[in-house]
Amino acid sequence: MKIKVGIIGATGYAGAELVRILLTHPQAEIAAISSVSFEGKKLSEVYPSYKTLCDMECKTQDEVVEKSDVIFAALPHGLSQELAAQCDKAGKAFIDLGADFRLENEDDYKEWYNGEFLDKELHQRAVYGLPELFRDNIKGKKVIANPGCYTTGAPLALAPAVKSGLVKTEGIIVDSKSGVTGAGRKPSQSNHYPELNEGFHAYKVASHRHTPEIEQTLSKLSGKKVTITFVPHLLPVNRGILSTCYARLNDGVTKEQIRTEYEKFYKDEFFIRLLPDGQNTDIHNIKYSNFCDISLHIDTRTNTLVAISAIDNMVKGAAGQAIQNMNIIFGLDETTGLVIVPPAF
Repeated sequence: MKIKVGIIGATGYAGAELVRILLTHPQAEIAAISSVSFEGKKLSEVYPSYKTLCDMECKTQDEVVEKSDVIFAALPHGLSQELAAQCDKAGKAFIDLGADFRLENEDDYKEWYNGEFLDKELHQRAVYGLPELFRDNIKGKKVIANPGCYTTGAPLALAPAVKSGLVKTEGIIVDSKSGVTGAGRKPSQSNHYPELNEGFHAYKVASHRHTPEIEQTLSKLSGKKVTITFVPHLLPVNRGILSTCYARLNDGVTKEQIRTEYEKFYKDEFFIRLLPDGQNTDIHNIKYSNFCDISLHIDTRTNTLVAISAIDNMVKGAAGQAIQNMNIIFGLDETTGLVIVPPAF
């Protein structure tokens, strides 16, 4: 019997991407979808590319919960906590693509999102769903906080070096560039075509909400508090995030040690592609896929590791990773429905 999947917020970019991938998932079927903005409309009316592939009508949130075994919430922060409690009460698995369950410390959530934990016990049971780093925590759980896009690419680039103690945890810099879909479907001046096209700029410099989430992950890996300098940029492209991460090597650490540690750390991870020495990651090569490409570089003059990752922010940074988490919850192979080949050109 197939897993019955519900998607709340199906007409946003992340929600529509969930539909795109789940339509070909061999062990799952979309049972119901909802959208506050387009309730009563067919998804194919909102996205004509889904015509004849998904002509489902957007129902109410309650209908989605009732008909589904697992509910994906592709909603802005602040809207998932009550929904998670509803799903929990109904015995349904809940995977949140928003930020409401990502931060473990309520004070951090208050500081960065101006919110509070409505159900502290539910937050304690929620787990952070970055499979390559916390797979064992995800198994058997019902409330999953799906990481964000920057908070997937940057930690995956740094994880082996930080966990093994090969780099200093002070002074880490994360410099990320994202495609415009990361800003969501609602138009704004910054993603208006004349403003975006042929431009390139940093935003929310050293003040982006993903900062504490990246620090939380790196601190868990390191075993001690890690703080970073994080600067995101907006690229004039639809998809992809390139994260260039800088960390000082500890004394005596060699390029060979770094390469060996990364190969050992990721040797069984299908979705992590560690590039050969001399190659550079490129967002072109991971588009529409759940892969994370990583290239490693050593600046011998400054004794600095430069680890660069590339992910599709809508797949590994959102919908694909959420489905990877669903596969883990239901005991499926993680790659089920996610072996998506990036286009060659």
